[in-house]
Amino acid sequence: MVFNRDVIGQIEYSPPEVSYYPLMGDDVIVMNCVWVLRKAGGHNFGKQLVDDMIKSEKDATGFATIALENHWSPWFKKGQMERLGFKSVDSIQVSHKTKYKGRVFTIYLMWKPTTKKTNPPTWDTIKLLEGIIPCIAHPLYHPQSYEEKQILISQIAANKLLK
Repeated sequence: MVFNRDVIGQIEYSPPEVSYYPLMGDDVIVMNCVWVLRKAGGHNFGKQLVDDMIKSEKDATGFATIALENHWSPWFKKGQMERLGFKSVDSIQVSHKTKYKGRVFTIYLMWKPTTKKTNPPTWDTIKLLEGIIPCIAHPLYHPQSYEEKQILISQIAANKLLK
């Protein structure tokens, strides 16, 4: 998105089979990324980007993404995704294996349906624990130099290890 000749934001979306999130659903589009620079805040640019995505994907039954709560990054905050019209349909509590060890945060599966007769998306939470590789700025980024397969541990698994 360009405003006053400056790039101030962008949105990235794809079908589930090529998304870097392990989200699935019939005729669902996955919003991989959306951001607007702080200096461009207050103009509803994020909502405009989401509206443009919806207009360009007329055959989609809905749009799926993730949201984070209690994560140290400013990206993908649950409240931000809710303001864009998404609602939570599932969640998993996790902690990072290398960053801020012991700090628990929640990852939400978010959903914005466009038709009433559709099922919400599902996700592969085991695959999600591996993080993502394509974007170094993403809060769930998995550096290729980190040899372990998973960068996150679910709190269910962590609690079982403690017993």
